[in-house]
Amino acid sequence: MAGDELTVTTAGSPWERRGTRRRLLAEVEAGTVPQADLDAIVVPNGRSDLVHACAAARETDATLLLLCSHNSDAAKAVRAATEAGVRAFAIDTGHVPAGVVPEFATTRLLAAQDLLHHPDTSFKRNLGLLVADLSGWARVAFLDDDIRLPRPADLREAAGLLDRYAAVGLANAGMPDNSVVYHAYRESGGQQDTFVGGGALVVGRRCFSSFFPDVYNEDWFFLLDDAGLRPTALIGSAHQSVYDPYEPGRAESEELGDTLAEGLYGLLDRGLRPADATDEYWAGFLESRREFIRTALRQVHAAARLDLAKRPGMIESLRSALRRNEEKVTAVLCTGFLQAWHTDRATWQAHVAELRERHAGRDADEAFHTLGIDRLVRRS
Repeated sequence: MAGDELTVTTAGSPWERRGTRRRLLAEVEAGTVPQADLDAIVVPNGRSDLVHACAAARETDATLLLLCSHNSDAAKAVRAATEAGVRAFAIDTGHVPAGVVPEFATTRLLAAQDLLHHPDTSFKRNLGLLVADLSGWARVAFLDDDIRLPRPADLREAAGLLDRYAAVGLANAGMPDNSVVYHAYRESGGQQDTFVGGGALVVGRRCFSSFFPDVYNEDWFFLLDDAGLRPTALIGSAHQSVYDPYEPGRAESEELGDTLAEGLYGLLDRGLRPADATDEYWAGFLESRREFIRTALRQVHAAARLDLAKRPGMIESLRSALRRNEEKVTAVLCTGFLQAWHTDRATWQAHVAELRERHAGRDADEAFHTLGIDRLVRRS
C-alpha cells in the first residue's frame, strides 16, 4: 500500500512518515514453498475461547503451550485442548515465581516514569521462548487467542521458510492490527498498512536470543538486532477478531511504544541502523510524530464519511495520545530506553545461557523442571 503524503524535514534530513513498512519484509506467496513440521504453538491466553488455537494445533500436529491469565485458567484450557484432541501444556502465569523471566532495565525505566505497559503478553511470550529453548523445539509459532487461521497449513509453510529467515509472519486479513492513532488515521481517510506482528509469528532458534520488552510494539523490538531487522518474511494470512480500539486509556498506553517503534523502523526504512537513533534524531522525530497526530485530528474532524458514532472516541484517543507524547515522551527518554534495551538483550542472553548450562534434558517436562515451574503445569 502506498504511503501517505506527510513529509517533515528535521535537522537537515527529511523524515518521511510512510503508511507501510512492508518493503522491509520478503513477501512470499502461499502454496509456493515446502512445508516443515511445527514443534509448538505458544498462545498467550487471556480469553476462554481456544477453538481457533486448538484447530491450528490439530491441523499442524503441534503441541500447544497455553499461558493463561485474566479470563482463562490452566485447568479449563487443558480441558478444552483434551476435548479437541490435541497435546497441550497450560500454565497459570500469575503464579510463576520471580526470576524465571529476568527483570529488565527497560521495565524499571518505564515504571519509574509511570509509563509501564501493563498487559502481560510480553512476559508470556518470553516464558514461551524459554520453554521452547529448553525443550529443544526448533520451530515455534506465536498465536494470539483472538486470531483465526483461514488456512492452518500457512503455519507449516512459514516453518518451511525458517532455513532462510529468522522469523515469518502471517499477513493480517482481519481487523488491522495497528495502534489507536493509526486506526483513527485510516478510518478517517489516511493510507496505512499493517506490519508483521507477534499475533501470528513463526520463529526459529535464531530468534531465541531475543526477547519481548514490556512496551507496546514489543514484537517489533523482538525482531531487531544491532544491525536492524532480522531477516523476516510474510506469507499466508491470519484473521484478527474485531475489537474497539478507542476504549479509554488505550491510546495513551500505546503512545511511547508506538513512538519508539515507528522512530526505529523509520531509520531502517532509510537504510540506517538502531545506533543512528541519537538524541538529535529523536528530538526531530518527536516533532514529526506530534504533527502527525495533529494532522490525524484535523482529518477526523473534517472526514465527511466517518461514522459519527466513532468520532468522539477517535478525537479523545488522539488527544490523549498527543497529550501523553507532549508531557511524557522526550528525546532523552527514547535514547535511554534504547540503552536499557541493549542492556536487557545482554541480560536475556546471559539468562538463556545459564539455563542451558544447568539443563539436562531435551523435552518440555524437563524444561519445566529446570525453570522451577513443573508444579504449575497442567497437561492434556
